[in-house]
Amino acid sequence: MSVVSQVILTADDELRYPTSGELKSVQEYFQTGAQRTRIVATLSENEKKIVDESVKNLWKAHPEYISPGGNAFGGRERALCVRDYGWYLRLVTYGVLAGDKDPIESIGLVGVREMYNSLGVPVPGMVDAIRCLKDASLGLLSEGDADKTAPYFDFIIQSMS
Repeated sequence: MSVVSQVILTADDELRYPTSGELKSVQEYFQTGAQRTRIVATLSENEKKIVDESVKNLWKAHPEYISPGGNAFGGRERALCVRDYGWYLRLVTYGVLAGDKDPIESIGLVGVREMYNSLGVPVPGMVDAIRCLKDASLGLLSEGDADKTAPYFDFIIQSMS
């Protein structure tokens, strides 16, 4: 949910007009619109590059995942892992665009630990995968854009930890 939606719903629930503080948060949201759309465009246009670098770095850090008996051993298993990278990157772009972590939580994090545990996927490995994804993504952004984006990756990492 965007900042604008949150302000409206909160005010309506309380049968009041938005407060000056809420209006200020809406104003700040609009002022960062160009930055948020630039970040989302950069990440989405570079998805393949980001995912490829992230996967390479994860395999380097955890070669046991792609060794016989590892969770990502074999073409099908690797493809599923790579698909998840793209999915998490897309979730981050939703959060950046909304200016809120709610889309990440509601779309992608509810039950994620349980899902990976039931599939036998090591959750610490997924946390490392998100860190690799974060590093590869932030490396393509300016310092200011990276500072704006990092908390969304950190939210996923914290939620999985």
